[in-house]
Amino acid sequence: MKKTPGHNLEPHYRMLTREHLEARTRHPVHIVLENIRSAFNVGSIFRTSDAGAVEHIHLCGYTCHPPNLKLAKTALGAFDYVPWTHHEEPADAVKHLRGMGIPVVAIETADNARSVGTYIWPQPVAIVFGNEVKGISPELLSECDEIVRIPMLGYKNTINVATAFGIVLYDILGQWGALREPAASAGPKNQKPAPCPDEGQ
Repeated sequence: MKKTPGHNLEPHYRMLTREHLEARTRHPVHIVLENIRSAFNVGSIFRTSDAGAVEHIHLCGYTCHPPNLKLAKTALGAFDYVPWTHHEEPADAVKHLRGMGIPVVAIETADNARSVGTYIWPQPVAIVFGNEVKGISPELLSECDEIVRIPMLGYKNTINVATAFGIVLYDILGQWGALREPAASAGPKNQKPAPCPDEGQ
């Protein structure tokens, strides 16, 4: 079958919304971002979240949310495909998730934290990331069920939050066996490029 030019482009570049795409099974991972100061980091987390087909992103406090030009630059349209909610109070997001029976795990460099390489991830799970400088606030940390850290083997004690997120997410998916699933293409429902959606859709 002859392919239409642009058929192999990602949905974002074909201006396809979720309504135009085949449904994907989402992995039961909720992301809680507390006061992330960099819109570029948030955009990168959105993009990795789409790659991992996470359930939901909870943007808390002054963490930026769409629409935002800096976020869009690194997200490359991923916020159109990953469900998200903004919470003024980070504690509200955690309480909501715990109310749903979802264990909440903080990713933090605490002395009593367990190593990401040995921790058995519950399913479903919510993972919390804090501010790039201050980390997760003590108040929110006290609301979490577990604390997990990424071992630092060099001289630095921390790594970029978006990088840390990717490490943790793919550790979860690998442990759950999700990475053994056959790769799928993000094709439109009718297997043909859909027309551009109306402006503002």
